[in-house]
Amino acid sequence: MNNMKIRRTAIAVAAATLLPISLAACSDSGKDGASGSGSDKSSEASAPAAPATSDASMAMDKPFGPACAGVPAEGAGSFDGMAKDPVATAASNNPALSTLVAAVKQAGLVDTLNNAKDITVFAPTNDAFAKIPKADLDKVLADKATLTKILTYHVVGQKLTPKQLENGSFETLEKGKLTTSGSGEAYKVNDTSNVVCGNVKTANANVYIVDTVLMPK
Repeated sequence: MNNMKIRRTAIAVAAATLLPISLAACSDSGKDGASGSGSDKSSEASAPAAPATSDASMAMDKPFGPACAGVPAEGAGSFDGMAKDPVATAASNNPALSTLVAAVKQAGLVDTLNNAKDITVFAPTNDAFAKIPKADLDKVLADKATLTKILTYHVVGQKLTPKQLENGSFETLEKGKLTTSGSGEAYKVNDTSNVVCGNVKTANANVYIVDTVLMPK
């Protein structure tokens, strides 16, 4: 009997000794599993990101041309400012287009242009209007029908990209046709007028500022 008691006591002691060791081993195993999971997350976090959009493609969509340097850097008349307004309002904030804006107001076309959707405007500079003899210009400004015909000839009923200008022929709001040619940052309209600041964005139009007033046939 004494021997049996001794054996039972020994087994109980052994079990008491082994149980904490077994639990500790299980605990360490759990930590290893958590560590492995953390390692996977770290691996996922360090995965390479998708390549960024090409700077070159973004640059191609920006205004270009020598006269762009004269556009204000800030404010409503800047490129960012013009992009927020419809085209007639945007033009009114650009000091180089003040004669055009006065002509548009004289013809009563402000609302027509501002409410149009997805158009292109070839906008003559003040210097372009200055090429017209003053007596002739005053006569045109006083004749609303003729003025409207000239101004609507500068408007195409779609947004044109520079690529489309390379060799293009487009119907205008005046129902006439104008042609464009060129490449890169050098374009002509009707072979007579140069684009001096192109691809200017407004809220409803693409604008190409030109150095000569276009005359319908």
